[in-house]
Amino acid sequence: MIVVTGATGNIGRPLTRALAEAGEQVTAVSRHSAEVPEGVRHVVADLAAPGGLGPVLEGAKALFLLLSGDLHAPGGGPEALIREAAAAGVRRVVLLSTQGVVTRPYGPTRVAMRALEDALQESVPEWAVLRPGGFASNALWWAESVRTDRVVAAPFGDVGVPIVDPADIAEVAAACLLEDRHVGGVYELTGPEVITPRGQTAALAAALGTPVGFHELTREEARAAMALNMPVELADDTLDILGSPSPAELRVSPDVERVLGRAPRSFADWAARNVAAFR
Repeated sequence: MIVVTGATGNIGRPLTRALAEAGEQVTAVSRHSAEVPEGVRHVVADLAAPGGLGPVLEGAKALFLLLSGDLHAPGGGPEALIREAAAAGVRRVVLLSTQGVVTRPYGPTRVAMRALEDALQESVPEWAVLRPGGFASNALWWAESVRTDRVVAAPFGDVGVPIVDPADIAEVAAACLLEDRHVGGVYELTGPEVITPRGQTAALAAALGTPVGFHELTREEARAAMALNMPVELADDTLDILGSPSPAELRVSPDVERVLGRAPRSFADWAARNVAAFR
């Protein structure tokens, strides 16, 4: 049995489906009730609560660990989740980390995530670490303004990074959970090209078949909006990258293709598949 945390999100949902289609027994874990594929067990649990993961790990051979926002905050204590998995006899854990543990190692959320990576490697016999850059699905933050006003509001309009499609992350995670050749692997996951917010806006307009304007937010405006949905430390770390990416953060990684045998999906592909959210 494989346990998937964050199972109703942009990564967990396609990952759960892929594992079920591969014939695996899957337990999908999320904070709220949700529909899951036929044959998948769903459990409502709060990973941030003490012992929040323990009850769902009995009989599990593998775990996909995705941290909720509050567990990213300093003092969130996610190492306890690794200890729970090890104590339950879980042999393989695939951790969703972040590219920033290498490119921005001294930010508070990056320090905490690197410590979690270290705890993982010391605690379970089989592990893999996924380090994605920015997600294509972050464009869903713009969905309401695109639907109502046909405008994208974002900071740093002409600064781009090679954002990754969550569906690609899910496919890489599935491979790491199912294939022994990925044990001990650390994979940096990006999209196929650097794309700016203005470029993303153009891709959304093409998918919709109608013009979409762009309004550039100040960093302060963007920080205030992001802090409504994530710890402010994580918002600051994210804005640091979006506003001034390093050469390492601009690099297109070969790891998606290395694992999946195909090029990563483009933002235009993500926009075409998710256009209904912007109509």
